[in-house]
Amino acid sequence: MSVDVGGLAALLEEAAELFRTEEDWDWFLGGLPGPVVRAFYHDWSWQAHGGQVEPPGDWRVWLLMAGRGFGKTLAGAQWVTAQARAHPGARIALVGANVDDVVKVMVEGPSGLLAVARHDQPLQWAPTHLTLRFHSGAEAFVYSAAAGEKLRGPEHHFAWADELAKWDRADACWDNLMMGLRKGERPRCLVTTTPRAVSVMRRIRALAAFAETHGRTADNPHAEEGFVAWATDTYGGTRLGRQELDGILFADVERALFTRDMLEKARAERLPEMIRVVVGVDPPAGTEGDACGIVVCGLGADGIFYVLADCTVAGLRPEGWARAVARAAEAWGADRVVAEKNQGGEMVASVLAAADSAMPVRLVSASLGKAARAEPVAARFETNKARLGGRFPELEDELAGLTEAGGYEGPGNSPDRADAMVWAMSELARPRVEPRIRQL
Repeated sequence: MSVDVGGLAALLEEAAELFRTEEDWDWFLGGLPGPVVRAFYHDWSWQAHGGQVEPPGDWRVWLLMAGRGFGKTLAGAQWVTAQARAHPGARIALVGANVDDVVKVMVEGPSGLLAVARHDQPLQWAPTHLTLRFHSGAEAFVYSAAAGEKLRGPEHHFAWADELAKWDRADACWDNLMMGLRKGERPRCLVTTTPRAVSVMRRIRALAAFAETHGRTADNPHAEEGFVAWATDTYGGTRLGRQELDGILFADVERALFTRDMLEKARAERLPEMIRVVVGVDPPAGTEGDACGIVVCGLGADGIFYVLADCTVAGLRPEGWARAVARAAEAWGADRVVAEKNQGGEMVASVLAAADSAMPVRLVSASLGKAARAEPVAARFETNKARLGGRFPELEDELAGLTEAGGYEGPGNSPDRADAMVWAMSELARPRVEPRIRQL
């Protein structure tokens, strides 16, 4: 029985508008022929979300880099199944960190190849020989990255490499896999992995015939809500969370002033009482649309500087970001607002005074370059004399983009948040002048 899955999907989409309750929906599906329902549920095209969709173009390597629980394994199993169905007799390499990982995750796992197989197209799995035969005649072979030399001889039409970022001796295994990927007119490899800044990942992303898709744990509509909530609450905003949950690849820029490890180690578990609080402001270069860096820092009773809040705003006129500064100063009980005046001169003081005439403001000039201003602050972080009092992903990305040479390789055109933080911490480092009482 031939089934037009695309037409059926459109029909079910219309039916979903009519049948709102679970009972009505079960009644509707129960009236459809069994082969129609099975064909619909076996079709991957309507189920795939975001980064699970095969990218267009003439790529040789597709890198699907995503957070845990996104559905990387399911996407890999569905892609391999599609290649086996479309190319009878194809030879396919299944490569993981070790044989156990390939068998238990890629083949026998709940989202593996056996699980996604159609009932009318059964697979023949021979665990003793580590081979999998598809209904079309295509065959898949299990390989371990720990024994990458076994990939030196065999040739393949397609390959699926899972969790490549955690392979031991990954570069050598990858080279052997790619050398043998030469059968057929369009040999291709899918890499499914959580991100890690290892050399083989950099090499893959530098390839000419390369495509990349991404995804977060939270993007999976079928992910267990309790786990997603717990993981986000526990790790959200940290480098580990952004890597393992959001699928972001972190790689320190060359000669970075603030390395990712330095920032992660500087994260404070709790905050002491604050002796002083300062709001640093990096006004936008334009009058409207640019970001205004607003970062609150404090000097703790333990003598350590802390980043307390990132209140940066964007897209506001001067009076708008000035009010945001005033709100931050009031909320944190700041005794000083320090703002760079290079971009706006005395206008900066005027708009801040208009927002709050009682706000103590000190204007500073950026006579030194960004690197020279940031170096003393970076040294404090490195020696555990400055810490992050929370999770500040955007600020941390900007800090990680500052280089010793004075350049900036982070997100956006300018490190507005980072500059504001540097101004605040530099102010905290200045000796505080107390008024003297003159004795007669």
